[in-house]
Amino acid sequence: MKEQYGVMVCGHGSRDTGAVEEFQAVAQGLKERLPQYETDWGFLEFATPVIRTGLDALRAKGIRKVLAVPGMLFAAGHAKNDIPSVLNAYQTQNPELEISYARELGIDLKLIRAAGERVEDALQKAGDGVSREDTLLVVVGRGASDPDANSNVAKVTRMLWEGLGLGWAETAYSGVTFPLVEPGLEHATSLGYKRIVVFPYFLFTGILVQRIYHYTDIVAAKHPEIE
Repeated sequence: MKEQYGVMVCGHGSRDTGAVEEFQAVAQGLKERLPQYETDWGFLEFATPVIRTGLDALRAKGIRKVLAVPGMLFAAGHAKNDIPSVLNAYQTQNPELEISYARELGIDLKLIRAAGERVEDALQKAGDGVSREDTLLVVVGRGASDPDANSNVAKVTRMLWEGLGLGWAETAYSGVTFPLVEPGLEHATSLGYKRIVVFPYFLFTGILVQRIYHYTDIVAAKHPEIE
C-alpha cells in the first residue's frame, strides 16, 4: 500500500485575530485544493494551534511522510531557523515520521502581479489629478536581521516600479532594519513628488501593518501639500 503524504502549513502567528483568521483561510483553501493529501496547519508563536499540534493530528491519521510548508514571503530567521528547529525536534521524538521542508514563497511573479494590481487599485481610487511621473511608490516590508530577506523586499520594490511606470520607488521596513516607516516616509516627502503611494508587502494583516498605516497618517498630516 502506497504511503500517503501529509501537508503541514507553518505560520508565524500573530496576536492580531484578523491575521490568524487570514492565515487559517489560506490553509483551509490549500486543504480544499489538495484533497489527495491530509492537510493541517499550526503557528510558531503567538497563536494556536501550534505546529506540534498540527503534526500530532497528521500522525494520528496515520501519516508518516509530511511536507512542511512555511507560509512566509521570505526566508529570514523564522523560516531558516525557528521552524526547522521545531520540525527537527518533532522528528527526533517521532522517528517513524519523515518530514521534508519546502521553501518559502520568495520572489514569485504571481505575487508581484498581485501586488501590482493592488497598487493599480490605489492609483485608480486616487484619481487622475496627479500623473504617474509625479507619483512615488513606497514599498514597506517586514524587516529582518537577515540581509537576504531585506534585499528581497528591495527587489520587489524595483520590479513593481519598473512594471508600473511611476516616477520613483523607495523601500522601508516595519522594524528591525532601516529605514523604518516614519523616517522612510519623511525622506520620501523630500524628493519632490506630488503623490506618494504606500504599499505594505505582507501576506496577512496584523499589528505591523496597522503600524504602517498609523505612521503613514502621521507623515501625511505633516505634509498636506502631498497627496
